[in-house]
Amino acid sequence: MTSPATRPFGRALCAMITPFTAAGGLDLDAARRHAAALVADGCDGLVLSGTTGESPTTTDEEKTALLRAVREAVGGSVPLIAGVGSSDTRHTVRLAQEAEAAGADGLLVVTPYYSRPPQAAVEAHFLKVAEATGVGLMLYDIPGRTGTRIEPATLLRLAEHPRVLAVKDCSYDLLAATGVMARTSLAYYSGCEELNLPLYAIGGAGYVSTVANAVPRQMRAVLDAFDAGDTAEAARLNGLVAPLVEAMMAAGLPGTVTAKALLGAGTVREPLQPAGREAAAGLRGLYEELLAATA
Repeated sequence: MTSPATRPFGRALCAMITPFTAAGGLDLDAARRHAAALVADGCDGLVLSGTTGESPTTTDEEKTALLRAVREAVGGSVPLIAGVGSSDTRHTVRLAQEAEAAGADGLLVVTPYYSRPPQAAVEAHFLKVAEATGVGLMLYDIPGRTGTRIEPATLLRLAEHPRVLAVKDCSYDLLAATGVMARTSLAYYSGCEELNLPLYAIGGAGYVSTVANAVPRQMRAVLDAFDAGDTAEAARLNGLVAPLVEAMMAAGLPGTVTAKALLGAGTVREPLQPAGREAAAGLRGLYEELLAATA
C-alpha cells in the first residue's frame, strides 16, 4: 500500500467520458452531472479529455470548456487531470498551458503517436511540457495505441524533473513497473483495469479507470479492502468486477463506446460508432449482475 504522500492525484480516478448531445455537440450539463455523481460515489479525481474522453475528436476549445464545467461541478478540492496529448509537441505545450489556465491540477501527457519518435525525442517532448507549466505531469505509457513505449530508462531520467509526478501505465509490464517504482518516487496508476489490483499490491498509487464511469463504488471497493488488510476480500471483489471489465474493455469495442452504451450517455464521435443493441444488452446484464452482487 502506498502512502497518501505518494498519491499526488488520489488513488481512485475515473477516466471520464465526454458527453455529447444527440446532434453531436458538447453536453456540458451532462458532464457536470456525471462528474458530480462520480465524485459522490467514491472517485478521488477525474481525468478529462483522455482516450475515454474522445480527445482525438474534441477541439481545443471544447477541452477547455469541459474542464471549466467539471471544475464548477465538483469544486476546488477534487483533482482534475487534463489530457493534453497530441502528436505535435508545440500543440501539446499550448494545450498544457490552456489547461493550467482553466484550473487543471495535473496534465495527462501521452507519448507522441504516429511519428514513433526515438527515446531521446520522447524524453525531450515530455520535458518541454513539464517546463511549460507549473502543474504536475502524469505520463501516459500506452504503446499499444501510440506505437512507442516510454522505456524504463527514459522514465528513470524523467523522474528527476520535479513536475513529473506519475505514470498512467498501460504497458502490461509489471516487471518494468516494479523496477521503476523501486528506483523513483513516481506514482504508478494502472490504466488497465485487469491490472488494478496487481499493480496496487506491488506499490502502485491506484488506477485511472474507464469502467469507473459505470461502477465507481465497486472499483474503489477493491482498493479499500486491500488497504484494510483483507486481501482475500480484495481478490473476491476484483473477481466480481472482472466480467464487466472484460465486456467493457476486452470484447472488441473501445471503452468509450461501451461506457456510453451502458450509461446511455449520448453519441460517440466518428470514426467511432455506437454499440449495437445486442452488445448494449449484454453490458446491461453484466452491470445489473454486478450491482446485485455488491448491493
